[in-house]
Amino acid sequence: MQYRQAIQLKDGRECILRSGTATDGQAAMDCFVLTHSQTDELFSYPDEIHLTPEKEARFLTERAESADELEILAEVDGRVVGLAGLDRIGRQAKVRHRVNFGISIDRAYWGLGIGRAMTKACIACAKEIGYAQVELEVVAENRRAIALYESEGFREYGRNPKGFRSRFTGWQEIVLMRLDLTEDENRERRYGRKRENGNGTAAHRRDPGNGSAGLF
Repeated sequence: MQYRQAIQLKDGRECILRSGTATDGQAAMDCFVLTHSQTDELFSYPDEIHLTPEKEARFLTERAESADELEILAEVDGRVVGLAGLDRIGRQAKVRHRVNFGISIDRAYWGLGIGRAMTKACIACAKEIGYAQVELEVVAENRRAIALYESEGFREYGRNPKGFRSRFTGWQEIVLMRLDLTEDENRERRYGRKRENGNGTAAHRRDPGNGSAGLF
């Protein structure tokens, strides 16, 4: 799926959210490895990541051409500083309404609005594709990310007290969250379309932290 949007960060700089291309393989891989070295709240450690620029280039190309999956890069001053994506659960009839969401952002760019913007972008794309439910997993200690997800409509539906086993702190509890995209449809049927603000666009909010989901 193709995506492109320009946003203004809290510090005034421009950030481009866009689909990746084959030429982004090295930059996307470098960002992926870097973000996994900056926090203990993601799925893997840098030494467990066995990517190559060529593999990442193929991955980005496949996602850009996919009708039901997505990978978005956040680019600031020509540098890739964040990754977010949608991964389908499966195409079988019973699960094709569900999709996983994951995100990771360079720590140097936390708190600037990138996390919320990328979350909103992925939610909007999930709706456009036709998914009914977006799912994510997040470490329980990552309270700022959880607050972001809750503000965007995600709700907790369970916990795994031994979801991760950190090399540094031992067991990490994983919070399971879901966003029901059919609730907006039902609400609109009952009460009409959402009221728009003066410039004709729905009002937006923003990012308290890195927003890193366990998927990545």
